[in-house]
Amino acid sequence: MPPKTRFDENSIVEAALEIAEDEGLSGITARKVAARLGSSVAPIYANFDRIDDLIDRVVTRVFEASTEELGRGDGVDPLADIGRASIAFARNHPALFRELALQPNRYMDSYEVMESQILRIMSQDDSTAHWTHEQKRKFLFKLRAFQLGLSAMMAVGLVPRWLSEEQIDEMLLEVGEDLLMAAESREGEDR
Repeated sequence: MPPKTRFDENSIVEAALEIAEDEGLSGITARKVAARLGSSVAPIYANFDRIDDLIDRVVTRVFEASTEELGRGDGVDPLADIGRASIAFARNHPALFRELALQPNRYMDSYEVMESQILRIMSQDDSTAHWTHEQKRKFLFKLRAFQLGLSAMMAVGLVPRWLSEEQIDEMLLEVGEDLLMAAESREGEDR
């Protein structure tokens, strides 16, 4: 009798991640993971008490990949790096992007938590450090609305084929610069 194939946590998480890449996190079930592994559900429940524990591990892997993508930025313009990472994540992981970024879920920080982290970054940037808290919040929301919209278009395949990755990057930077100039112009008018 041949020895039984053993599946460790890592191979189970990898199989679940493959399913999530195709169907999103909601597609992960013990039966689907078992089918992907070519096994029964026993190895899954031997390694994870609940399917939600497995999904949590998949989300951890997804966030690690997202953090790696963010780390590929040049660090010169943190807001541009965040935008680029979001677009890259939407392009490379559309099902996960749609589920994590476009639907309420327990995995993503609330907008307020994310906002406060980015506002701290903006307070250290020379071009926005002198702005009031409210000015920074409005600017950030406008920037995020564009970036999220562009990322969502990427995730659902609505970006025109004639628009190259370089042009998308240029557009992201141009809109950021346009919003910055408009905010500075408005600030000058208020004086």
